[in-house]
Amino acid sequence: MTRYKLVVEYDGTDYVGWQRQDNGPSIQAVLEDAVRSFCAEEVVVHGAGRTDAGVHAAGQVAHVDIAKPVSGETVRDAMNHFLLDVSVSVLQAEAVDEDFHARYAAAARHYCYRILNRRSQPALDAGRVWWVRVALDADAMADAAQELLGHHDFTSFRATLCQAKSPVKTLDRLDVTRQDEEVIIEASAPSFLHHQVRNIVGTLKLVGEGKWNRADVRDALAARDRAAGGPTAPAEGLCLVRVEY
Repeated sequence: MTRYKLVVEYDGTDYVGWQRQDNGPSIQAVLEDAVRSFCAEEVVVHGAGRTDAGVHAAGQVAHVDIAKPVSGETVRDAMNHFLLDVSVSVLQAEAVDEDFHARYAAAARHYCYRILNRRSQPALDAGRVWWVRVALDADAMADAAQELLGHHDFTSFRATLCQAKSPVKTLDRLDVTRQDEEVIIEASAPSFLHHQVRNIVGTLKLVGEGKWNRADVRDALAARDRAAGGPTAPAEGLCLVRVEY
């Protein structure tokens, strides 16, 4: 039995999320089906992050144990052969030590959220950005974001159904920049709460619109109450960019 580390990209639009569920297709199930198709083995593919329905990934990491003696290149190419008709691709596959775990060994996760900030709707990037027509002040958003950096109780920015044992997380990076017509929000942490990034983005949008200021974000964090935070941003603007080990 060999353990393989996989780096995967996907468009999450048509999926119920990473985790296998009964109510629709998942990224996890699609990958497991691909392994089964090429080596006739029942496997479980473990991911570094359980991305939500509609969330994309450019560098999701996973691992899978396969009994068939094959190279990492063969695993990658064979899986991709059975993924040609779906929006999922294995970028890399390599044999790793059996104690490697895609989720528990991860040291940092990096997300990027894209807001298309213009009057005209997206055509080429439909389903990959949050379209916001009202002009956003990215500098004000970047300033307010500094209130959320560091080690905090993020109850105000976690989903009400979040299953994490503790709401306390360490946010290492939260950068907001404008790139032409897009406002880019980049967040990095060892781990995130359910909907944490999307709730932060929804809150910072209020700042960009001039409805909130930095003090409002500070007060929302201190409240430790989801009702005190901003709205949840749509899933389609979010992408898991990279996982560090």
